[in-house]
Amino acid sequence: MVNETGSVSRRGLYDWLVQRFSAVYMVFCLAGLIFYLVAHPHPSYLDWRLLFAGMTVKILTLLFFVSLMLHAWVGMWTVFTDYITCGYLRISLQAVMIFALGGFFFAGVLIVWGL
Repeated sequence: MVNETGSVSRRGLYDWLVQRFSAVYMVFCLAGLIFYLVAHPHPSYLDWRLLFAGMTVKILTLLFFVSLMLHAWVGMWTVFTDYITCGYLRISLQAVMIFALGGFFFAGVLIVWGL
């Protein structure tokens, strides 16, 4: 039995809502990408540059990355707290996840925003 979980929010409903809303947002984003690919069957490099040149697409992509990171964090936190009973190992794995997700997020921001 896990006595201390180490959750950021310590509220199950909040984590559940984050997981569901982030999943719904990502599905809508992927549906929009599929629609774009159907409308442009063979996009060139210039087509991709034009698509991501707009501020709206950049912001929506940034929100997609935020949703993806939150979704992954809640999912992995749940797995770690359910299956890893050793506190030190669980905290270590959570720290690795935080650094990995942060790195993935900033790499995505650098790619999309071209910083």
